[in-house]
Amino acid sequence: MADGTIWFCYMVRCNDGSLYVGVASNVEERVKRHNRGFGATFTSKRRPVQLIWWQEFPEQKAARHRERELKGWRREKKLKLLLDFGDGITLQPQKARLQGESPKVGDSGESSNG
Repeated sequence: MADGTIWFCYMVRCNDGSLYVGVASNVEERVKRHNRGFGATFTSKRRPVQLIWWQEFPEQKAARHRERELKGWRREKKLKLLLDFGDGITLQPQKARLQGESPKVGDSGESSNG
């Protein structure tokens, strides 16, 4: 049952070019925490990270399902997702609810490496 919190599945590009997929209810704050070294060991060793894609979900369970799906993808398929939703040169993030705005909804959430 949804509690009204909007959740996001998101992807960041790490300093070494690797991609990390996670889940949060406040992506902007979560990326700040990644860049401060909190949370995932994977990103703390590869800072700074840059938000390059996100997708909104009405509940955490759905966002986690998408996270698991993306973590099962090869890098090439993840890059294709980025190209489909953004500028292929700069890898702009997918548009959030309000076009061009970063997601800022809710509290910072959780994330896991992938």
